Amino acid sequence: MSHPFLTLEATLKTRTVVLSVLTLVVGVTICFAGANPTLGSWKLNEAKSKLIPGMPKNLTVVYAAADGDIKGTIDGVDGQGKPTHNEWTGKFDGKDYPVTGDPTSDTRAIKQIDDHNYALTVKKGGKVTMTGKAVVSADGKTRTVTVSGTDAAGKKITATSVYDKQ
Repeated sequence: MSHPFLTLEATLKTRTVVLSVLTLVVGVTICFAGANPTLGSWKLNEAKSKLIPGMPKNLTVVYAAADGDIKGTIDGVDGQGKPTHNEWTGKFDGKDYPVTGDPTSDTRAIKQIDDHNYALTVKKGGKVTMTGKAVVSADGKTRTVTVSGTDAAGKKITATSVYDKQ
């Protein structure tokens, strides 16, 4: 016959182990989210950027963790100054993920090179239209995105956008 205190003791030990594991998982998740310096809200600093007049520009970019993925929400203006909004959800693994709301691209692929450097590829109809790199400063306060590609007329273009963390 088992002793009632042994059952209570076993139940308490099980609960302690489960709570410890749960705390560990939550802690690791929070650390992972905090370890990625790209996550957060970014605002374009036009004074520090080298933009092409008449070309679209992203005014705000928000990267947030979303069910194991990263969700990018981008608001800006097109070449005529009209508001734009597009979204991308995927991983920083270099694979193509669909873009919604952007008439100039169908997919984006972002690959994390290291903690502060990312490569990006933009495609429309399966064709690469733009490539670039994003660099987050060591202090995590500035994000610089340099892209190159071709405009609608087939002319090669390069632009650098500097963003401040909000």
